[in-house]
Amino acid sequence: MTSALIALPIAAPMLAAGGVVAVGGRYRQVCRWVVLGVSAAVLVIAGVMIARTADGSVHAVQVGDWGPGISIAFAIDMFSALMLAVSSLLVLVCYSFAVSAGDDEAEPLFGPLVLILSAGVYGTFITADLFNLFVLIEVMLLPSYALLIMAGSRAKLAAGRIYLLVNLLASTIFLAGLAMLYGSAGTLNLGVLAGAAAENPTIAAAGAVILVAMAAKAAMVPMHGWLPRTYPEASPAVTALFSGLLTKTGAYVIIRVYSVMYEGDQRYVWVIMTGAILTMVIGVLAAVGQDTLRSILAFDMVSQIGYVLLGLALATHAGLAATVFFLVQYAAVKAALLLCAGAVETAYGTGRLSLLGGLGGREKLLAAAYAVAALSLAGLPPMSGFVAKLGLIRAAVLDEQYFPAAMAVIVSLLTLLPLLKIWTGAFAGALPSPLPDTARTRAGLVAPAVVLGVVTIALGIGAQPLLAAAETAADVLSNPTIWAEAVLRG
Repeated sequence: MTSALIALPIAAPMLAAGGVVAVGGRYRQVCRWVVLGVSAAVLVIAGVMIARTADGSVHAVQVGDWGPGISIAFAIDMFSALMLAVSSLLVLVCYSFAVSAGDDEAEPLFGPLVLILSAGVYGTFITADLFNLFVLIEVMLLPSYALLIMAGSRAKLAAGRIYLLVNLLASTIFLAGLAMLYGSAGTLNLGVLAGAAAENPTIAAAGAVILVAMAAKAAMVPMHGWLPRTYPEASPAVTALFSGLLTKTGAYVIIRVYSVMYEGDQRYVWVIMTGAILTMVIGVLAAVGQDTLRSILAFDMVSQIGYVLLGLALATHAGLAATVFFLVQYAAVKAALLLCAGAVETAYGTGRLSLLGGLGGREKLLAAAYAVAALSLAGLPPMSGFVAKLGLIRAAVLDEQYFPAAMAVIVSLLTLLPLLKIWTGAFAGALPSPLPDTARTRAGLVAPAVVLGVVTIALGIGAQPLLAAAETAADVLSNPTIWAEAVLRG
């Protein structure tokens, strides 16, 4: 039973996408329910797998019953189950927003593209083979490019070229790393490669090429410039979807590959630490200088990726647990902020702060949802972001890494500046005369952000279950032999 559940998050969306394409645009309502139903089913599967991995176990399967190194290997532990859960939740809420905004009416293939994208994302969380990982990343890339340029404006096409070129370059680097790794190790199965980079400098070099490619996809400084130039040009629903899925996938792969192949080798963590701190600082400073809702949030997205990698750079159990907690709650928080921005843009026709103002008085529920998500992102209690950042700072102090701890606190305070800029520019003050006085956000546009706002409050006030799950995930990440043995057993 468990073996069948492991493969379903990939198979179900792909098969459903084919069915939706066959139906076409004649039964749009049916297509909507198929997309929502499949995403809800994956969320349920993720919940089941969280329960089954709560004891620290790892469930793996060799597809086709071939031996290790030949078959397609899938594995789920607590970390991948948590990422599967938050990703499927974000697909649900972002697609609901897209339906309310009319994105699927403008493009009949919107639903199938979202399903294929989600299948690729889910697959990256459960694959245990690096070549299959490459294939699944490409499965993500193709529909994401189509979603980005949907509607075909000149700005979208320009952003699409940048997005496609950067991701193809990163994929080429990734493939080169795979070739180097296969040539030196004779396998791309992560179970076989466990600890190999810590013992063999040639394998470590090949792994470094792979990690560089994933750092580009995760928008880690100095390979971050493509993200703020592309994400804000997509439709609001697509931007939120990309935020919750694509960059987080890059961060997940970095954490998984480094933990398994390098076993947290202390000789190389200074590179990750340097990149994490630079990403935090440069991202937040760039966000302050932007003048539109989504451009501010896009640069802040870069900054927060630095926090995700900070815990990995500490290479301690506490750091890994804090990273898992941060990554799960942050995906929901950032999507909530972008959905708030998207609701404003859809209802009022602009995201430029100079053309907005006074929305707090007429959009009280939307303003509340934004305030909750913003406070969480800045790390203020009692939101989930406070628990996440406190965990990272505590892990750094316990490891006597005082400079990274101080930078985490400083950047958290600086994060308030761009978020307050959005509040004062869009929600405070008086309504500018160019805006139509009758404009209002529909309930369907506000509800997704409210749902995620409730999630971040729940994960802050009731943080203990996720903290316990993060500790369990860190147990496997800090002792990858458990994961590797499960993969090889299948």
